[in-house]
Amino acid sequence: MLSIKNLSKEFPVEKGLFSRSNSTVKAVQNVSFDIKKNKVLGLVGESGSGKSTLGKTIMKLLNPTRGKIFFDNEEITQYNKRKMINVRKKLQMIFQDPFASLNPRKNIFDTLSEPILVHKLMDKKNIKDYLIKIIKDVGLNEESLSRFPHEFSGGQRQRIGIARALVLKPEFIIADEPVSALDVSIQAQVLNLLEQIRDSYNLTMIFISHDLSVIEYFCDSVAVMYLGHIVEMAPTKDLFNNPKHSYTKALLSAVPKVKSKNRNKIIIKGDIPSPINPPSGCVFRTRCPNPTHDCKEGNIEMGLIEVSPGHWVDQCCVNCG
Repeated sequence: MLSIKNLSKEFPVEKGLFSRSNSTVKAVQNVSFDIKKNKVLGLVGESGSGKSTLGKTIMKLLNPTRGKIFFDNEEITQYNKRKMINVRKKLQMIFQDPFASLNPRKNIFDTLSEPILVHKLMDKKNIKDYLIKIIKDVGLNEESLSRFPHEFSGGQRQRIGIARALVLKPEFIIADEPVSALDVSIQAQVLNLLEQIRDSYNLTMIFISHDLSVIEYFCDSVAVMYLGHIVEMAPTKDLFNNPKHSYTKALLSAVPKVKSKNRNKIIIKGDIPSPINPPSGCVFRTRCPNPTHDCKEGNIEMGLIEVSPGHWVDQCCVNCG
């Protein structure tokens, strides 16, 4: 359904009003993965690891610096806005902040009908009945269509964001931390809603989150990002039961335990390096609890190798053990 090959996204650093520095923010570096139809890939990592940037680059909201994007057996990397129109019907995004992504001057009916009119999905006379069905699918009532974003709670606005992603009948959705800003009880409702919609709409998804318990519940496979790189990728059960990368082990050990204390908690020392000047070689070497001599010297380059069927890990960490 989706295939990413060596995808990178860099941003130039502004030096002054009339000049630019030669530095770049290396937000995403050489990311590659495939997602099969009707599967959900979870994308996890610390804040600033490049998860949202990767999602927006796949959506072509940001143009990639290097690499290729294949969607539904079609390379869309160099597509301009005109060519992307047909792809947009199939590829949609749920944004992290539902309030910021909704126009406060438009009521919900206008917000949801706009993409339908832009893409000429149906006649105007049929839009209202269609939107009533969509809004009920996400657990809101018909009266919600006449209201404005500020009249809803955070959970309700997130449901509206989900409804907007569904109106074009997409095949693929990128959900950027759709439950991170919600209360725990509302998180459960939205997750259950997403699970129902995934099954009823036959959706394929990328689910971006820093909450590992949510990822374990919702996703078929997981990719772990650190400083713009994917350092480990595996089926969900395999990754949670048998993590290989030191960073993945530290993330999993930090998940709070309800019935027992985190006795084997792994503490990663130091701060995440700047993406403007990342470490040479393995980007995790400055915080790795057990680096080798080659790691410290920056002699080993980043790259995934398959250590077991479907389980990929950065080659440097395999040597570290």
